[in-house]
Formats: sequence, structure tokens, C-alpha cells
Amino acid sequence: MQLDLSTSYLGLKLKNPLIASASPLTGHLDKLMLLESEGAAAVVLPSLFEEQIEQQDFSLPSPPGADPFQRSALTPVPPLVDYNTGPDGYLKFLEQAKKAVAIPVVASLNGTSRGPWLRFAKSLEDAGADAIELNIYLVSADPEVSGAEIEERYVELVAAAREAISIPLAVKIGPFFTSPAHVARRLAESGADGLVLFNRFCQPDINVEWPAVCTQLELSSPAEARLPLRWIAILREKVSASLAATTGVHSAEDVIKYLLAGADAVMTASALLRHGPRRLAEMLDGLRAWMIEKKFARIDDFRGSLCQLRVPDPSAFERAHYLWAVTTYETEPARAV
Repeated sequence: MQLDLSTSYLGLKLKNPLIASASPLTGHLDKLMLLESEGAAAVVLPSLFEEQIEQQDFSLPSPPGADPFQRSALTPVPPLVDYNTGPDGYLKFLEQAKKAVAIPVVASLNGTSRGPWLRFAKSLEDAGADAIELNIYLVSADPEVSGAEIEERYVELVAAAREAISIPLAVKIGPFFTSPAHVARRLAESGADGLVLFNRFCQPDINVEWPAVCTQLELSSPAEARLPLRWIAILREKVSASLAATTGVHSAEDVIKYLLAGADAVMTASALLRHGPRRLAEMLDGLRAWMIEKKFARIDDFRGSLCQLRVPDPSAFERAHYLWAVTTYETEPARAV
């Protein structure tokens, strides 16, 4: 059987749905070329942070209207001068990456406030980025700021980024909204061509020996895929933006699940850090074997077939899922929906 693994994400034609998401691997030219050779359909470069851009004087005037969400003076900013070699080095690496690989290269901007740093998106476009992923990593700890204000901030950030560039714009967000579906629709209406679900917020820990607050980055596990899986299935056919899955992608089975739920692309980083770029080829081999077994010739033959609007019981993605789980634990196998 002749298989067609191609997909469309952000309007970009990809040879398959697997994207190497931002990680230390995508910050080196030799690793980028290896990822491409093992089957990556696109790569997302490590994030350039708002703090880095602010630390370097670009003499950019602030846009009209001050950002009402100023960074707290109590929040320390770590030294970021050498991370990614800074904005100038990032642009140079982006240009080199575009020459080194033939697959789309997505630049990543990470920030939370509306300010001059967003204008750097235009510099990324000029340096050759095929798209930009706006990573909004925002932990709202101020009890005076409402959920509605936070949502409005996201919308303003996306609108400002969209105004600055003409290339595709993806927005990577976390799941902590009262109504993720409403936020997703508003972001799409504000100019997001795609949504990346979900950001894994690093959780602080406490070292009881010091004692002190400490931070340690942990790689994802397959079980973490269930949260973005649910929301991709819910959002499929309800928002105009492309949907990219991230978190918990470690095997071909994880890729297949996300595609069945309705993902246009599937991103992975932890699996590649654990097992190396070869993991991409293994995932693609598993995807091909499954498609042959199920007699699917194209990704579009089954993509979204288990999204909320297509399953016999749509409530399986809502409260009914919880009721079934807690009342049948250890008494019945998982129910097919």
C-alpha cells in the first residue's frame, strides 16, 4: 500500500506530522541535520526570551498604551546574556539553520508582557523563519488580576505579534483557563494560525535539607498526554487554527492517539532527549505499520475520527468520563467510545 503521511500545519505542507519541538537538540546545527535525517518534518528552535531582548538595547520605543501587566519588582530575572548567545546570536543561528536543513524551521519567542520585544518577531521573519511559535509562559499569582484580564492579555499579545509579522504564527499555551475552548477561539480570531497544546509549566519543589525552593526540569511521561489529548479532541472542528499536540509523545502509539483526536501535527522533545533522534524514525515506522494494519492510506483518512464531534458519546470527553472512571475502577476494562 502506498502511504501518504503528509499533513498541513500553519498552512505549511509537512512530509509527516512529527515535529521536533524546542529543546537543547534543536539548538545545534549538527543535531538539526540529524533530526531531519531521522524523519522530523519540521523543527522548533529553542526559545528566545523576552528578558534576553530587554537586556539588549535595541532602542525600540514602547508601543502606544503601556502594558498594564508590568513584571513584579519582586520577580528576579536570571542572567540570560549567554543563553542562545542572545538575540544577535539567535538570528545568526536561525540563518544557519535555514541553510543546513530543507524542512521548515520555526523560531520561538517566549514572553508575557506587551512590549518592544514583540517587534523582534519581525527580525526573525527577516532572518528566514518559516513560522514563529509564541510561547506564552505566564503564571498568574496576583489575586487582584482576574481570569478575564489574563485572557485579554493573551489576546493582546497574539494580536501584537500578528501585526508584526506576515509568516504563520503558532501560540503555545498552558491548560489553566476557566474555559480553554473559549480562549482557543479568541486566540484564533486574534491572529493565531495554530495552537500548541499544552505548555508544561515547570513546577517548583522544596528541598527540605536546606530548606529552600528549588527547580528541576523533568522530562514528560506518556501519561501526561491525556490532558492535551482531551482538549485537542474537544477543539477539533470548533476552531479555525491548526492544532499541534505536545507533551507525552514517546511512541508511535502516542502519535496515533493524538492524530485520532484531531491533531494536525505532533511535537516531541522528551523522547528525543531520552532516546536520541532515532526515536523519530521508530515512531514513523510504527505509524506506517499501524496504518497498513488498519488499511488507512492517508493521515486524513483517520485524523479526528475520535474527536468529540465524531464519537458516539461526546460526553466521554467531559463529566461522563470522570463518572465512568471512578465508578468502574478495577471492575471493568476501559470502555471504547
